[in-house]
Amino acid sequence: MQKVKLVLEDGTTFDGKSFGYEKSVSGEVVFYTAMTGYPESLTDPSYTGQILVSTYPMIGNYGVPADTKQNGLHRHFESDKIHITGLVVDSYSFGYSHWNAQSSLAEWMKSQQIPGIFGIDTRALTKILRVKGSMLGKIEFEAEPIELVDPNLMNLVAQASTDTVETYGEGDTTVVLVDCGVKNNIIRCLIKRGVKVVRVPWDYDFTDMQYDGLFLTNGPGDPTMCEITVQHIRKALSHDKPIMGICLGNQLLGLAAGCKTYKLKYGHRSHNQPVLMAGTNRCFITSQNHGYAIDQQSIPDDWETLFLNVNDNTNEGIRHKAKPFFSIQFHPEASSGPIDTEFLFDDFIQKIKVTK
Repeated sequence: MQKVKLVLEDGTTFDGKSFGYEKSVSGEVVFYTAMTGYPESLTDPSYTGQILVSTYPMIGNYGVPADTKQNGLHRHFESDKIHITGLVVDSYSFGYSHWNAQSSLAEWMKSQQIPGIFGIDTRALTKILRVKGSMLGKIEFEAEPIELVDPNLMNLVAQASTDTVETYGEGDTTVVLVDCGVKNNIIRCLIKRGVKVVRVPWDYDFTDMQYDGLFLTNGPGDPTMCEITVQHIRKALSHDKPIMGICLGNQLLGLAAGCKTYKLKYGHRSHNQPVLMAGTNRCFITSQNHGYAIDQQSIPDDWETLFLNVNDNTNEGIRHKAKPFFSIQFHPEASSGPIDTEFLFDDFIQKIKVTK
């Protein structure tokens, strides 16, 4: 348990102790509000380049489950590795207990060379981030000083995406899934509905492929870094094949449609974000993890808002007024988190059936 510091770009410093891999790292410091689900959150590719702060005070108490596979996917994780740059917690639980646990959180992080720091007043830290917004920061060991690095200047999607074409599931309905940093549960939700999923890299030209529906996944970073993906989506919009997007996929579909995007002050990263379906009184509790959003004022006339965030009125989804294209900013597949909106996968499959 070496002494280690968390240093923010404004010079604010927090002293703590190490419980993960002992190396200095730099990234964007963001917070999330989940009290459980850290194996899923740490393996969420949308957190690539980010130092994650848990607002829940105690982390690690139920360990980490065994790394088993089902349908070719890691059963208990959202990808094949930890994607966060570092983890910041108030209290780390050195004793863990769960029937499915195979190792401690610290052991898992050390095996993947991810540093962790505990003993931090995460309540005070979160208040700073709530006022000033997401900030650059570093977990720094005294013997290994480093400079701050802004991950948003990098193409994080290229880091998080697959580099091969892979197929999951069986069935007579084929969905091409553009992997910008996909969570495994998105694929699970599709194959559970009898869909064959063809997963392609973020920059893959899928426009000449034969498919029944197109799926645009979540992912990290600035959506404008994915111009080649936007160009491919724009071509797909000239046809009537159904399109569904989640999170970054919402922003990419928006850019292809002619919308603009912008960086949120501190983003939405929690399991309890309320969203309102436009034109109704239907409100859903959603899980979210994103730092960018569609500019609500830039939505073209042939598109419309599908969902709005109740807390800050930011865009949470769009749809075409005539064609079967829609996307949402939140995670209907959750994992971890609420699954109140998983019915949107059924809506997507129904649109495919109508157009086949």
